[in-house]
Amino acid sequence: MKYHPLGHSNLSVSELCLGTMTFASQTTIQEAHQQLNYAVSQGINFIDTAELYPLPGNAETQGNSESAIGQWLVNQPRDQLIIASKVAGAGPRFPWIRGKNRRVDRTNIEQAINESLRRLQTDYIDLCYIHWPDRYVPVFGEIYYNPSHERETVPIAEQLEVFSDLVKAGKIRYVGLSNETPWGVCEFCRVAKELKLPKVVAIQNAYNLTNRIFEIHLSESCRFHKLGLFAYSPLAFGHLTGKYMQTIPPKSRLKLFPGFDQRYQKPNFEKAVSAYVKIAQKFALTPLQMALAFVRSRWFVTSTIIGCSSLEQLQENINTIEIQISQEIIAEINAVHSICPNPTP
Repeated sequence: MKYHPLGHSNLSVSELCLGTMTFASQTTIQEAHQQLNYAVSQGINFIDTAELYPLPGNAETQGNSESAIGQWLVNQPRDQLIIASKVAGAGPRFPWIRGKNRRVDRTNIEQAINESLRRLQTDYIDLCYIHWPDRYVPVFGEIYYNPSHERETVPIAEQLEVFSDLVKAGKIRYVGLSNETPWGVCEFCRVAKELKLPKVVAIQNAYNLTNRIFEIHLSESCRFHKLGLFAYSPLAFGHLTGKYMQTIPPKSRLKLFPGFDQRYQKPNFEKAVSAYVKIAQKFALTPLQMALAFVRSRWFVTSTIIGCSSLEQLQENINTIEIQISQEIIAEINAVHSICPNPTP
C-alpha cells in the first residue's frame, strides 16, 4: 500500500480509501466492522463517510453509517486513522436532514459536525467536506448549467469562517470540497488566502473510465491550488466490473434499489462499458482490475475511494494495487474515450 501527502495538510493517506455509503444498510454493521478490520490490516488508513449515509437514504437510516463506524472506532488507535465526513449541501434534496431549506451556514455546519462527532464517537474529524455546494451547480449527473436555477447563497467567506472556528475548537482538522467546479475551487482558495482562513486541501468528485470530466479543467485548478482528488465511483456504480452487462445479479445494488443509478442510464454508456471490458480481456485483466488501475495511475488522484458491499469485493478491490497499467492499455482506453467521451458526467 502506497501513501500520498494530502494537499497543504500534514496528513499522509493510503492510495485506497474505504468508502462507507452502504454501511448499516446493504452492508450490515457486522459486515461493516469486518470490512474496516480487513482494510486496516491491509494498510488502508483512510475512511470516508458522510452525515447523509447510508444511501439510498431516509429519515430512519440517516447517520447510521457514521454510527457503525463509531462503534468500531472506539476500539481503534484513533491517531493512526484518517476519518473524513461530509456536511450535506444546500437545497431540497434529503429534507429529513434539517429541513427543505437547509443551507451551508453556521447553524447547519455546526449541528452537522456535532452530530457526526457524536455518532462517530470521536473528538475530531480529520477532513470535513461540503458534500455539494451551497450555491446552485449541476450535480449528480446533471450536465448543463442553467442560470434560471441560481439562488441566494451563503457567501464563501461565511462558510470558511465557520470551518475556521471548528478548526480552532479542535473539532475538525482540515476542510475539503465535494462535487465542486473549477470556479468553486478557485473562489474558495482565493477567499481563504485573502482572509487568512483555512485552506481547502482536498476535493472529492466522481472519476472513472466513463466520467473523465475532472481531467478537462479541475485537474489544472487543483494542481495549482494543491488540492488532492479523492475519486469516488471509480467503478461507475459497479458497471465497470461488467457484472451488469447481461443480467442484474441478486443482492446487487441495482437489484435491491432499482432506479438508484439514474446517473448511469445515459446514451453510449453501455457501448463504452462493453468496449472497456473487451480491452481488459485482451490484456488478461478483469474489468475491475483495469478500471481501478486506470484511476490510480492518474497523476491528480491522491486516493481512490472503494465502496464494497461484501468482504470478498473489498479483498478483490485491494488486490488491484499490484496492477500497473501500461501505456499500451491507456492508448486503447483513450481510443474508446474519443468515441464515447464521458457518457456519465
